Amino acid sequence: MKKNAPALTFPKPPARPNESPDFSSVDVGVAGELGVPPIDIVAADCRPYANGLIRVLNDEGHAVGPWADFIDDVDLEFLTQGLRDMMTIRTLDQRMLNAQRQGKTSFYVQCTGEEAIGCAFQRQLQPGDMNFPTYRQQSLLIAAGYSMELLMGQLYSNELDPMQGRQLPVMHSSRKDGFFSISGNLGTQYIQAVGWAMANALTDDGKITAGWIGDGATASNDFHSALLCASVYQPPIVLNIVNNQWAISTYTGVASGKSRTYAARARGYGIPSLRVDGNDYLAVCAVSRWALTRVRQGYGPVAIEWFTYRTAPHSTSDDPSAYRPRDEAKAWPLGDPIDRLKQHLIVNEAWSEERHVQTQAQLLDEITTTQKAVEAHGTLVDNKPLSPALMFNEVFAEMPEHLRRQRQESGF
Repeated sequence: MKKNAPALTFPKPPARPNESPDFSSVDVGVAGELGVPPIDIVAADCRPYANGLIRVLNDEGHAVGPWADFIDDVDLEFLTQGLRDMMTIRTLDQRMLNAQRQGKTSFYVQCTGEEAIGCAFQRQLQPGDMNFPTYRQQSLLIAAGYSMELLMGQLYSNELDPMQGRQLPVMHSSRKDGFFSISGNLGTQYIQAVGWAMANALTDDGKITAGWIGDGATASNDFHSALLCASVYQPPIVLNIVNNQWAISTYTGVASGKSRTYAARARGYGIPSLRVDGNDYLAVCAVSRWALTRVRQGYGPVAIEWFTYRTAPHSTSDDPSAYRPRDEAKAWPLGDPIDRLKQHLIVNEAWSEERHVQTQAQLLDEITTTQKAVEAHGTLVDNKPLSPALMFNEVFAEMPEHLRRQRQESGF
């Protein structure tokens, strides 16, 4: 038999601009189909969980299956708070996008469509646990109760900025809230997270580390180094992979190659792995609780692929209409995380369309009020420069003599 001539291929997205969105190849499975694995499961037995999709909410808004039973103690008040968390971050996203377009701030990254992942995961963490996030996990901060004033202060780079201008606007940091300083070199945080987890194991402090990475950055060396180290040393870490289908303008297939899922890739390193509907708040709650319990009990690392869709542009510097259909988000088969949790609460008579509208208006008023107060301290339009003396502060515990001289020579 004559062989075909060698050729190169390049993964194609579901559709390009001016084409109809097409997710017909995406198999979302059936809600409630996959069971809850034993807490001590090994990677070899994780194949159905790594290749399938764990879902709790069905199309009618009902929580079904074993994973729903796993979190049957989660009450409607808890879920209502989760809905408010997601609505808060979406409202903030829109306000900050508008501020950037008005020239008031330089840069912003939205997490629209991915709110359930960070909001639900954070609610399962304990004080002292540490996230190593990317720049699209501000939902972790919102669910942790981080100060909206400080968050906006950094976005405007004014005197309320807790980083005092030492980080890009979207690269937050809060040890108290378990949010490690974001690195702009994507992928580096993954191996750092494994190192932090190893330190936790050595000090026996009982704390858990959560590493975060996007699908595009899984093509980096640090991703593979992190998985190898986690596999070898078995530290207490949850390795989160947010597959939102797009790495800037590059379709996820370029990073995944011929691997069926990112969870399967992690499983190849001998790490138990699960793949989860990232737009299902209850599924995120359930799997996060299971994973954190497993890791906290000393069974080693676990990887989770959160299957979702980036609705918004990659950043305020991006125009997604150049590489995908404008209405593609509406065709995403797993829907919108806010709408799905809202429907579940309405079905259970804990919410209503009227209350939803009222809550949206209330959150918009609260965030707008805070925004105006923060903008009074300075924006790019109404600039109120910080003192250059700040660059010398909080670098060393005790300022060395050469920096003291430089500060004096600079007149500060």
